[in-house]
Amino acid sequence: MPMFNPWVPEKVRPWIYLLFAFLFQLSGGVYFSNMQHMMGSLSLMREDIQLVAMMGVVGVNMPFPFLFRFKLRFTNQQLLINAALVIAVCNILCLYVTSLPLLCLISYIAGFFKLCGTFECFSNIRLWLSPKQDFGVFLPSMYILILAAMPGSNWIAQQLTIAFDSWAMMHWFMVGLMLLIVLVIFTCTHPWRMMPHPLPLISLDWLGCILWSAVMIEIIWLFTYGEYYNWWDGVMWRYVLYALPVTILVAVGRMTHIRHPYIDPSVWPHWRLLPILGMFFVAEVMNATPHALQGTLTGGVLHWGYTTTSRFYIYEMIGYAAGCAFTILWGRGTPNWGILPRLGFKYTRLLSVGFAALLMYQVMMYFYISPNLNIERIYLPTVLRTFGYGIFFSTMTLYLKELIEFPTFFHALTVSGFIRNGVAESMCSGMYSYGLRHQINDTLARGIHGDFNSVLMVAVKEMFGIMCIIGTIVLLLMLLYDVQPVKSTMRKMPKLKNLGKIVARQLRAAPAE
Repeated sequence: MPMFNPWVPEKVRPWIYLLFAFLFQLSGGVYFSNMQHMMGSLSLMREDIQLVAMMGVVGVNMPFPFLFRFKLRFTNQQLLINAALVIAVCNILCLYVTSLPLLCLISYIAGFFKLCGTFECFSNIRLWLSPKQDFGVFLPSMYILILAAMPGSNWIAQQLTIAFDSWAMMHWFMVGLMLLIVLVIFTCTHPWRMMPHPLPLISLDWLGCILWSAVMIEIIWLFTYGEYYNWWDGVMWRYVLYALPVTILVAVGRMTHIRHPYIDPSVWPHWRLLPILGMFFVAEVMNATPHALQGTLTGGVLHWGYTTTSRFYIYEMIGYAAGCAFTILWGRGTPNWGILPRLGFKYTRLLSVGFAALLMYQVMMYFYISPNLNIERIYLPTVLRTFGYGIFFSTMTLYLKELIEFPTFFHALTVSGFIRNGVAESMCSGMYSYGLRHQINDTLARGIHGDFNSVLMVAVKEMFGIMCIIGTIVLLLMLLYDVQPVKSTMRKMPKLKNLGKIVARQLRAAPAE
């Protein structure tokens, strides 16, 4: 790691960048666990805060096609210091800005630079995580930190809110962590870039990035505000629905008519991309039940507070880490950090194992739902769900990497992010909200007596039952359908200098647009 000053011990250097990557993943514009507190403080609706939070998720997804170009243009100090400072400024602005459009823009920018900082950290320690340049080790190892940071951020936010009685403390805490990154980078490293001569930021399709971001935002808006506007009955909802196909046509038209589009058109017709997107969507649907159904049960029926429900985040972190680690042990080769031999089984079976764990959560919750439910009973289902999701997320990314050539792999990550980062979650939230309302009305229409808590608990139980049926059907199809497994000897990670030379040749061959 030549960017460090000589006095920094070599064994400590990769751990510093690993810590920085984790801190970047903890950051954001707003934090989901503070949603109720922000609603009262900013006088915004639940849907408004949810939209602001999802804008940060959209921002995380959009920089993928630009990441290598940034790395080829700027030094390591410029990338990390600028990312940390921008995130710190965004966290401060979120405390004082009350305009909903401005909050959405700030959250989007924070998410954008969050991924830029994370990528710079991981790109410099890739050979430390996997000296053999094996994506079967590198990607799951990276997702251990990324997936575990999601509940970790919510847990820290809740604990700080409870301790200081203010949701703003999480923002000030992240400002301090970002300034700590700036201080360490400024004192322990010196300017260093991968290539001796920086490549200019030409032929980057910024307008395409904005158009595809608008597509994601419109879809998220439709499902976030669907229940509020009563879906088709709302005039504003219909206006956004009419604008969505127009935005898609403009984005696709630009993609097919310029030399360097934001998303390479060769990614879309790949015959195995749609099944991968479908599997991502199914996994997101199964993984979204805790936020829509379990949260309704624990908050609306059992009346558990934030101090009680914050325990689930600890078990989520354990499940995510265990699932990603199990993915490494399942494949072939020897992981850099492991003490156990890797099993060398087919990744197709691993997908079934991961989905079975997701299904077990639905089944256990269906049978556990009762007015006298103890919190200890939910610990094991929570670990199983996150264990399965960690397996599914890591394995499907490995499939995507093996099927898509590396120059367009980050374009494919952006496409899959349309499902993983925001769209599927908002769609699931809207569908579950509509399903709960339908089940409650159906129960009341049948004349079943009881208070509202009993009716709500019955509706939640019925929704979990529906998910059990859907999950069982999908699992049977996965067991019956034999997909060609990922090769035992996967493609190696290319050297960054070689990628820089390829990009330089492309820029010399094609004039700037």
